Amino acid sequence: MEKHEIECYQKAGRIAKEVKGYALSLVKPEMKLLDIAEKIEGKIAEFGGDLAFPLNLSLNEIAAHYTPCFDDETIAEGLLKIDLGVAIDGYIADCAFSVDLTDGEFKEMIELNKKALDNALAVLKPGMEIREIGNSIQDVVEGSEFSVIKNLSGHSLGKNRIHAGLTLSNYRNDNKNKIKDIAIAIEPFLTRGEGKVYEGKESEIFMLEADRNVRDSDARNILKFIKEKYSTRPFCKRWLVKEGFKRIDFSLKILTQQGILHNFPVLIEKSKRPVSQEEESILVLDDRVEIITR
Repeated sequence: MEKHEIECYQKAGRIAKEVKGYALSLVKPEMKLLDIAEKIEGKIAEFGGDLAFPLNLSLNEIAAHYTPCFDDETIAEGLLKIDLGVAIDGYIADCAFSVDLTDGEFKEMIELNKKALDNALAVLKPGMEIREIGNSIQDVVEGSEFSVIKNLSGHSLGKNRIHAGLTLSNYRNDNKNKIKDIAIAIEPFLTRGEGKVYEGKESEIFMLEADRNVRDSDARNILKFIKEKYSTRPFCKRWLVKEGFKRIDFSLKILTQQGILHNFPVLIEKSKRPVSQEEESILVLDDRVEIITR
């Protein structure tokens, strides 16, 4: 990994740590998710970072991919997952944590989730086999009343790529591929439910997937902006509304139908039981391991 790349990851991680602290002090029960998103995303910009993806604010049985729309009235309640990402020159630091907005109903699950992540972080070393990550998470969760969500995983990070191709399973597995000179995010999800998610309705989150000619002028203008502003980092409809674009819904529909954009569906726990999440980003270099978001 080149010096510039490492330094960008490190700076993104420092900003993510600051923003995480701000978010923990900010969030209160019955706040509008829209207000939370606007304030946290604004803080990332204030600290000099780019948004790696729209702030994910996933409530209860929703595991991932919920970001509020521009006029969202949803309030924070129950179990809230806050997943935030910071980019510096395209290099991404990704972290997430869970907030119990009840009188302690989810305390045990969140604490176990943190312990599972800590156990995975503790085994990290250059050249280790990928399976050791999932095994270490399963070691902590096994025997409890909670389950790891098996079809959600950690991942490698790349320039303008939040999921850069490498999958890090959160359960016992036989992946003997080795980790070295790479940026990764480890993110176990826990639930008392079945331990699987399904794809719900379309979310507000999109990502550039291909570059093709578009006949409609409004869609073409939006596509040009997306390529220049976000590259292949995810973005949301709310951001386009702020930019004052016309016919946004129509344009996004065209671009998605043509395979130019990918829409991320909301992910929901199969048995509709609440889900917790904890995540940190890590540089696994030739000679050391550096947790950049902690």
